[in-house]
Amino acid sequence: MTRPASFGALRRLALAAACTLLAAPLATSAHADTYPAKPVRFITNFPAGGPLDILGRALADPLQKELRQPFVVDNRPGAGGNIGADAVAKSPADGYTVLLSIDTTFTINPHLYASMPFAAKDLKPLMIFSSSGLTFGVGAPVAARTLPEFVTQSKAEASTFASAGNGSPGHIAAEIFSTSTGAKITHVPYKGNAPAVLALLSNEVQAGILATPGLLSQIQAGKVRPLAVTGRQRSPLLPQVPTVGELGLKDLEFEVLYLAMVPAATPEPVMQTLRTALQSALALPEVKSRLATLDMVPLGETGDAAAQHLESARARYGKIVKATGMKLD
Repeated sequence: MTRPASFGALRRLALAAACTLLAAPLATSAHADTYPAKPVRFITNFPAGGPLDILGRALADPLQKELRQPFVVDNRPGAGGNIGADAVAKSPADGYTVLLSIDTTFTINPHLYASMPFAAKDLKPLMIFSSSGLTFGVGAPVAARTLPEFVTQSKAEASTFASAGNGSPGHIAAEIFSTSTGAKITHVPYKGNAPAVLALLSNEVQAGILATPGLLSQIQAGKVRPLAVTGRQRSPLLPQVPTVGELGLKDLEFEVLYLAMVPAATPEPVMQTLRTALQSALALPEVKSRLATLDMVPLGETGDAAAQHLESARARYGKIVKATGMKLD
């Protein structure tokens, strides 16, 4: 027969439980006080040399100066950003592994892929840094001089579109173009924005709706003709080019969000340390200037605002994917 615990034993158990409860927030606080105590990895889930990679490297230097630890950019591209996002989702939730991504991994991929390697609950937004539109460009041999002319041309005969890969912004923007205008398209995916631009230059394809910085020098050289930009406002880099809204194609408005995500269990004090340092970095003149060269509009959204922005985009793109029947394995 088991004997009932003595009052002294019960008291010791109660004291032990209380100490455990008290120690948890103290441990979190201590972790936050010493964070970061070693290098932090920025995992970017798209290829080196693209806007996301450039943004990460622009932020790494001021973060290192403020937090006195190296911030190392580690490129893990593939599967529309899923490979890099999965690596971060499965990392320790200690603030030493941060995902730098564009929103499409979270707003488009769940609708495109039959299964995802990580669950939405595995990651949470740290900050949406900025947004940017895209430029609708065609190769020099294309006869159309305006977007309406190109729509007419593509209704008569399918036009080929380059993108940075299946599920990339350029892919879904091309599908939006097709469904909103009735134009016929053939999508040709490449392994990144740079190869997609090269395909346009070499006339492997006729068109692309791609990141403006990657097209800018080719537009200035007369090798690519810009027909429109997908942002709500004209791009400061191409002020003479109309928006799709100005041309009566508001359904084609499209923005890319640049953001940071961390494992969902990352302590809030650690996240706040990172947020504060990132906000300071984004306020620096040299970082603002770098964003401007990337055609990015600073946002700095955190918390509920960031989560709601992503959810709104996810819902919109879900309807588009369903309407177009786009699917990836």
